[in-house]
Amino acid sequence: GALVALSKPPGLPVVGNSGELSLAALLPSLRRRLGLSAELHVVKAPARECSGLVLLSGCHRATERLQQFFSDARRKGQYPATYRAVTVGVPAEAEGEVRAWLCWQRHGDAAAVVPVPAPGRNSLARKEVKSTLTRYRVLGAAGGCALLQLQPRTAFPEQLPVHLTLLLCPALGDHEHSSRVGRVLGVPFLLPPEAAPARTQVLDEELQRRLGLSPQQLRRLPLHLHLQQLVLP
Repeated sequence: GALVALSKPPGLPVVGNSGELSLAALLPSLRRRLGLSAELHVVKAPARECSGLVLLSGCHRATERLQQFFSDARRKGQYPATYRAVTVGVPAEAEGEVRAWLCWQRHGDAAAVVPVPAPGRNSLARKEVKSTLTRYRVLGAAGGCALLQLQPRTAFPEQLPVHLTLLLCPALGDHEHSSRVGRVLGVPFLLPPEAAPARTQVLDEELQRRLGLSPQQLRRLPLHLHLQQLVLP
């Protein structure tokens, strides 16, 4: 009776800015609607841009134990969280791993998560750069797109969208990182972050037609990255 699971739509933050609709702001109403006596709090939830499984708890001890379990599982090389993604492009290999050093980098007034090919000792010592790992498997492919299963073994903001970009298969609806994948004669290649500022994702005319999207609708296309499953002890 201490746990509640629900599915979050994309675009809804866990904790929003003042006056912004957020999951945290909805918890008192959800508690009343479910007739629960204990206050609900978030154990695990996907990022604002993602959809999928949210795990809530009415017991602080259960929350602490579960969060510790997720951290311990990753340290032991396990994969407690499973995501699904629709990608623009199909990975060259049907399954594999993406390993990358990631850090936050400021570009003008904005900050973005970028891969670091060869991190220096100082940045590693200051923990400004983190080693990240995601396991992936192609579940299906059609029309130049793929359905992928993703299992992150590390936790870093925007890890999965960046790793998909490194596979040259950005997630459908990724308006932040997809511009880093360029094409020459239909062959994809990776652009450096400084040469590819964030913009509305560019889809080929055939895919855009099959999706039935106008240019205005394309700008509002949500990120197709979904937290599908959590393993519990």
